[in-house]
Amino acid sequence: MILPSIDLQDGNAVQLVGGERLAINAGDPMPLLESFAVVGEVPVVDLDAARGEGSNADLIRTMCRRAKVRVGGGIRDVATARRWLDDGATRIVIGTAAEPELLAQLPCERVVVALDEKQGSVVTHGWRQSTDRNVFDRMRELRGLCSGFLVTFVDREGRLEGTDLERAAEAVAAAGDARVTIAGGVTTAAEVAALDRLGADAQVGMALYSGELSLADAFAAPLVSDRADGLWPTVVVDEAGVALGLCWSSADSLGQAIAQRRGIYQSRKRGLWIKGQTSGATQELLAVAIDCDRDALRFTVKQSGSGFCHLESRSCWGDDEGMRRLMRRMTAVQPDASSASLTARLLATPELLAAKLREEAAELAQPDADVVAEAADVLYFTMARLAAAGATLEDVDAELQRRAGRVSRRPCVAKESR
Repeated sequence: MILPSIDLQDGNAVQLVGGERLAINAGDPMPLLESFAVVGEVPVVDLDAARGEGSNADLIRTMCRRAKVRVGGGIRDVATARRWLDDGATRIVIGTAAEPELLAQLPCERVVVALDEKQGSVVTHGWRQSTDRNVFDRMRELRGLCSGFLVTFVDREGRLEGTDLERAAEAVAAAGDARVTIAGGVTTAAEVAALDRLGADAQVGMALYSGELSLADAFAAPLVSDRADGLWPTVVVDEAGVALGLCWSSADSLGQAIAQRRGIYQSRKRGLWIKGQTSGATQELLAVAIDCDRDALRFTVKQSGSGFCHLESRSCWGDDEGMRRLMRRMTAVQPDASSASLTARLLATPELLAAKLREEAAELAQPDADVVAEAADVLYFTMARLAAAGATLEDVDAELQRRAGRVSRRPCVAKESR
């Protein structure tokens, strides 16, 4: 799989050759982040922090709020590591400070150890200090303390001359159960596919920035098909992971979908199919993923209009049910203080909605409460409050996921009654 990376220097997305010479300054990293995030987790490296020459921390925190970001560069103590995990990093990458004593204090599943190799030895401190340590020996020493390794062949970094597949195979063997990501020189889709067959991911920068390799080609490289037409079955889901339908994708449709960030598929009868082009029921492509067998895709989309199905239902299996259906109905209600609809009155009368929220929450808190009935009341009025604010259940789920990622815990102390 591909990990499209963003290296930051003085607030700009840059690419260096051999870890030293500036070759590309791409400016504002946010457009790159929006583009890269469609294919998964995005490694963001703070080169200034890695070299002790400044920090891009505020910018990276903003990036963590907008996408799944793997943060690296200058993380050399437990406090900094934990702070990044609390700030929304999906994983952290630790290089110079990657010692057993430090790693043992962090959640193993969210730590990637960076091992940068230059002329056969591990280099540290932003690739500027050489050690006498062997990369593979270090991997065997640390593999029980992290979820993966980032192995960078520094001499090949930014040169567009290809990576070292033999060394990559050695790295996979040394890593044990930890997942290996290879960086440095990855230039072609064929290399991405070869690394995937070895059991390694490819972290790519220069090839993408220079246009030598497209994001879509790099992403699709590991895919296989046993069909004569070469198509891949594509499960389409919404933001909550609920299936909307089943489509097919080709290399062309997948490339256009990723480039345009739209629901674009391959009809087996009519060719390229841009969802909603005639009906208006368009899709914003939020994420695309490859399954474990590399022969199927999942598109996560934001569906607009009447729905996914040609029968104008939300999905090919009918409309939403339960809370999701109620939430969608509520968002369509127009505020009206004189309406017979309670939802319309609540949306038009904020003070009434606030009073009902307090009332129902107090009733739910009673020791002898009918918990299911009172919880249903609280949830209904909570959804009304969300609808009034233009928020959704998916927004709440995202916030809960963000909080679940924190490693620091604060005490639970009730506020005094007012």
